[in-house]
Amino acid sequence: MDAYSRRIIGHSIDIRQTSVLVVDAMVMAVTRRNPPSKKTILHSDHGTQYTSFSYGKRLRDAELLGSMGTVGDCYENAMMESFWGTMQLELLDINKWSTRAELASAMFEWIECWYNPYRRHSSIGMNSPIAFEKLYKPSNPTS
Repeated sequence: MDAYSRRIIGHSIDIRQTSVLVVDAMVMAVTRRNPPSKKTILHSDHGTQYTSFSYGKRLRDAELLGSMGTVGDCYENAMMESFWGTMQLELLDINKWSTRAELASAMFEWIECWYNPYRRHSSIGMNSPIAFEKLYKPSNPTS
């Protein structure tokens, strides 16, 4: 999630929470945003997938600054926890899927066709993430 606009910029689904899962999501985010080197912070929790060698290497290769909050701090990842709660209520609790591929497709559609372009957020002036980005583009995004 881009903390500025609340836009989901990288996501992945797998059978387990592994380093491959989070690296795939990070690669998607980096590809979409092409963040400025050594100026972009990627925040995560303390899960083993985020402390793995492969995740750390990919973080360094992309020249991103890794960040982790304190262990047991319920506030340090509140934006993502809010996102998961919203997806749970608006998608996961009201549908059933026969296969993981169907679930992955539904999650992709919910994120890319509903949440990012249309889901309004009070924290960004009741705009959707994409609308907010269009309204408030920084004049010089690399500085």
